[in-house]
Amino acid sequence: MARTAFPAAIIAVLALLPVPAPAQDGCRLCYGSPGSTPGERPLSIEIFADLSLGKLAMTGRGGGSVTVDPESSGKRTQGEMIDLGGSTITGRGLIRGEPLRDVRVDLPDRVPMSAPDGSEAELTGFTTSLPAHPVLDSNGRLEFTFGAKLVVRGSRGGNYRGRIPISVDYN
Repeated sequence: MARTAFPAAIIAVLALLPVPAPAQDGCRLCYGSPGSTPGERPLSIEIFADLSLGKLAMTGRGGGSVTVDPESSGKRTQGEMIDLGGSTITGRGLIRGEPLRDVRVDLPDRVPMSAPDGSEAELTGFTTSLPAHPVLDSNGRLEFTFGAKLVVRGSRGGNYRGRIPISVDYN
């Protein structure tokens, strides 16, 4: 199973700046590793665009949320959060492995986010552009995008950051 966690930068008051994805030196399937077929290409996952929500602001103390669509990069705000513009970027990933093999991609249910001032938020409701049964192409590659919902409780905005663990395995 290949597993990686990458930084996602979120700001709910000022501008959101993307954070470069770290080098992917994490766990990878290796030839002959438990659960893999001898001679099978190992799976790897690379995140080459971080989830970025643009500029947002809180208008009151009741909290709010913003949801990013993985297909269109569109965002929708709810509650006391408003969109101030700026670029919204869906997360983008690339899976490499054995050509024409079915894979399973797992995203978390929730990811805690925190800001330097101690305020907290949460990413939930992850969605992807992947089909119901993802398959690597004839070159052993599969690109996908992902989005999520940022939930801020109360009126504390900030430059929220967190790590989103994503894993991939052969079916």
